[in-house]
Amino acid sequence: MKKVSVIGSGNVGATTALLIAERELADVVLVDIIEGVPQGKGLDMLQAGPVDGFDTKVVGANDYAEIRGSDIIVVTAGFPRKPGMSRLDLLQKNAEIIGGISEKIANYAPASVVIMVTNPVDIMTYHTWKVTGFPKNRVMGQAGVLDSARFATFIAMELDVSVEDISAMVLGGHGDEMVPLPRYTTVSGIPITELLSSDVIDRLTERTQKGGAEIVDLLKTGSAFYAPASSVTQMVEAILKNKKRILPCSAYLKGEYGISDVYVGVPVKLGINGVEEIIELKLIESELTALRNSAEVYKEGIRSL
Repeated sequence: MKKVSVIGSGNVGATTALLIAERELADVVLVDIIEGVPQGKGLDMLQAGPVDGFDTKVVGANDYAEIRGSDIIVVTAGFPRKPGMSRLDLLQKNAEIIGGISEKIANYAPASVVIMVTNPVDIMTYHTWKVTGFPKNRVMGQAGVLDSARFATFIAMELDVSVEDISAMVLGGHGDEMVPLPRYTTVSGIPITELLSSDVIDRLTERTQKGGAEIVDLLKTGSAFYAPASSVTQMVEAILKNKKRILPCSAYLKGEYGISDVYVGVPVKLGINGVEEIIELKLIESELTALRNSAEVYKEGIRSL
């Protein structure tokens, strides 16, 4: 059986662990510094197995030694966003946490693929890549899958169609710097530019960019976790099953799209080796400018670290 370790047993981590277990993708280790919490949540999930019909093992641990032999490590630990906070406000707080976790990953699971979820995700992914010293294909961030899911949701609501028929594409950073691509977003192969007016597309694009903040404002005491967990699980499945899925992820660029030495959201081929290929779309001037501006914001963040 494959093994996935989830670092952080908060809402995102615990929901991710449950989805991986339910789909029998891998045995799961849930790691957290708070004593008893990962163990309790792990035992609770295990007891859902007889009802939902899965035999996956789920265990909780406080000791990072338990991540040994992991095929994939999903990192969700860190401070969540609070109302009024930008993802970049989290930068210094989470950089210290992620740096320490990255050292432990390099020590105990040197052959693993790392999926970063902690915000600001593009900068934390770069930080992890630097600290672990892993090859760039084995460190990636979860961003575009979630943003594309949000975009698809809003399009389905607007058109009153099934979300299953929508293939959305969102590039760039995870946040205000994201770059939704209406030309590459389709409903059963039909570009949404043929189905919706530019005003409506602009409105849905803006709602997608603020999708995380909208949920933070509603919840008051936390941030989104169901859709983020589903998005990470899709990435985990693509890697473990070597599906070669084309998904937008935060990946390290060295020249693609005229961008270098930064992690930013682009379409990639995900397989057993992690990021197996970066797909370069033919972008128009405005899209390319938006993507490069997005990358510049993260380069600033990296410099401030």
